[in-house]
Amino acid sequence: MLLLLLLQLLQLLQQLLLLLLMLLLLMLLLLMLLLLLLLLLLQLLRLLQQLLILLLLLVLPLLLILLLLLLLLLLLLLLQLLQLLQQLLLPLLLLVVLQLLLHCYCYDYYS
Repeated sequence: MLLLLLLQLLQLLQQLLLLLLMLLLLMLLLLMLLLLLLLLLLQLLRLLQQLLILLLLLVLPLLLILLLLLLLLLLLLLLQLLQLLQQLLLPLLLLVVLQLLLHCYCYDYYS
């Protein structure tokens, strides 16, 4: 009778050990799945990084073109300002020349 109980206890222990082993295997499998998930996330991050670099390489020339266009616009505005100044200064210069001529004529006339 005691021997039979011992045998049943050994069988129960064996089943318990098998269950523990299966649990450990499941945990190991879960850990491997987590590692695979982490590797996939790392790959995704690398792909996102490459995508951002490509996007930057695409946007950078556009920004440079925009900057050049803004500089060209500024240059055109400056040229228009100079043209306006020229148009304003020409009558003023004529007025000064006429005043000088008048002054010279009056000086010659009264002297």
